[in-house]
Amino acid sequence: MSADRDTKTPPWRNFHGRTKGKALRPSQEVYLAEDLDKLSPGPVDWDVNPERHPLDLKGLFGDCEVWLEIGFGGGEHMVHQASLNREVGIIGCEPYINGVAMLLGKIRAAETHNVAVYPGDVRNMFDVLPENSIARAFLLYPDPWPKTRHHKRRFVTAEHLVPLAKCLKSGAIFRVATDIPDYVRQTLEEVPRHGFDWLAEGPGDWRNPWNDWISTRYEQKALREGRVPHYLTFRKR
Repeated sequence: MSADRDTKTPPWRNFHGRTKGKALRPSQEVYLAEDLDKLSPGPVDWDVNPERHPLDLKGLFGDCEVWLEIGFGGGEHMVHQASLNREVGIIGCEPYINGVAMLLGKIRAAETHNVAVYPGDVRNMFDVLPENSIARAFLLYPDPWPKTRHHKRRFVTAEHLVPLAKCLKSGAIFRVATDIPDYVRQTLEEVPRHGFDWLAEGPGDWRNPWNDWISTRYEQKALREGRVPHYLTFRKR
């Protein structure tokens, strides 16, 4: 079990990875203190929702279509999509509190109001999302867990894909971006096994970014280091 385990993770579920990095700037501490609770999607964690009651998405976003970003990093993409699609509600999940603080600063600057932020493990969110409720999901530059013995920790495993498929609507789009060839391999093997079709018809469909894409800081790091991004698009059957 990771020493950095999130204390709000249910006792039956291990969390691997960092939840906090270097010290936050004073402004980021302010964002967390003033904005995070206001942007909460509702009772998600087991200690405040032990019965795992489904989230009231209609109460949260009205009749808007709802999207989900899994691990939003520094928040560039989430805020970009929220600004482009103000008729859509977007929930972002990220256990790394430094990333959450960066996102909150970007939300303030962009004045986006169609977002909800959960600072924790997306598996907790899956526990409370209603079935067939999410129209689009994003998994962008996830932790590659490069060691073979750690591949079971990757998102593209049954532990994550089964509940993801359950909360996605029929026909929902699932986008995956990664610069790790072996992650591409595992994604193309595992995602179709869990009720998705890969929509690529030619090399350009995975070599070229989506039309509404914004390059994130993780992608820029990959490009600087000579790695090639892949853009994979799936549709739930």
